[in-house]
Amino acid sequence: MELDFGPAVRDFRDELRDWLAEHLVGEFAAHRGVGGPTDGAAWDVRLAWDRELSAGNWLGISWPREYGGRGLGLLEEIVFEYEYARANAPYRATGNALDLLGPMLLAMGSEEQKKRFLPPILAVEELWGQGFSEPGAGSDLASVRTRAERDGDHWVVNGQKVWTSFGIHADWLYALVRTDPDSQRHKGLSMLLVPADQPGVDIRPIRNLAGQDEFAEVFLSDARTGADMVVGEVGQGWRTAMGTLGIERGTTLLPQQLTFEREADALIELARERGALHDPMLRRRIVDAWISVRIMRTTNMRTVAELVAGRTPGAQSTTAKLYASTRHQQLGHLAMELAGPAGQIIGEDYELDTRQRSFLLSLAETIYGGSSEIQRNIIGEQLLGLPKDPRP
Repeated sequence: MELDFGPAVRDFRDELRDWLAEHLVGEFAAHRGVGGPTDGAAWDVRLAWDRELSAGNWLGISWPREYGGRGLGLLEEIVFEYEYARANAPYRATGNALDLLGPMLLAMGSEEQKKRFLPPILAVEELWGQGFSEPGAGSDLASVRTRAERDGDHWVVNGQKVWTSFGIHADWLYALVRTDPDSQRHKGLSMLLVPADQPGVDIRPIRNLAGQDEFAEVFLSDARTGADMVVGEVGQGWRTAMGTLGIERGTTLLPQQLTFEREADALIELARERGALHDPMLRRRIVDAWISVRIMRTTNMRTVAELVAGRTPGAQSTTAKLYASTRHQQLGHLAMELAGPAGQIIGEDYELDTRQRSFLLSLAETIYGGSSEIQRNIIGEQLLGLPKDPRP
């Protein structure tokens, strides 16, 4: 499949393809497709690759030139993400800052914050962790209890965050905190930028099923940050956070969809090797998996078309995350079933193959970024107009 938006963008696409062919070599080529939003594999290689991208001016495609970006448009950004995934390049280690924090600062940050933080992000000089989820405030983010109190020219922060992706590598955290102690739910929250390298910040890794520690829990004990480190308005952090999650729901599923297509193709090859295509029940499930990744492609293309046309994405963008996460889990289960006993054998030091790692990591996809239960509530209430769940 090709993305063709006309001659100007076609020149950009060809330039990108040539650059990737020239630079995605050696150790970088040996790590094609490694990593993911919750996969910390080959971190040092991926960080070096991000610096290679930075040197080639391929980070911040649509960011303004005054902050180090290329100043291009949405079309080029979409083409970059698609061609990058098509080349199966390593997953960017700085994706958290590039895909979430950076766009949030561009939309809601002060001019001083943009000048201070955006250039180091694009230069891969500072890494960021997201401080949203807490024990008891995961999918129900409005239950945040971490608090920040004003002390002169600083905010003093106390509380706990959890499931901070790549937190052990973070130089800074962007954290949703409660700045009005008398507030409840969505009100009285603020978005703070907090330096991680200080005595009041204790970051502890959490090891996942795949044996990796890309998640972390963060304990904040009288941690301090400047009074000017609020993104947006004080007390309006919910709006800022929802803007960030809206960015996350945009075109980020496009590269993921290509990864799922590769896994579906590998599944078909494995089925041929095992002679499983002669089993009508297995064949039906394999065809169903193949169809599901094509549905993801169609859904993503509809969303891209609406974004390009300047329209707010329709209902399919709300259902895309739920569909992709549940279907990817089913794809992983089927792949492990076809692998047979070999799928249960691991190497020394808990060394997993690509199929095993993808299967184990997919188990979290129906939780992070909004659990499937919450997603179904959103679809039912906001899209279908169903009554809201009764609340105590």
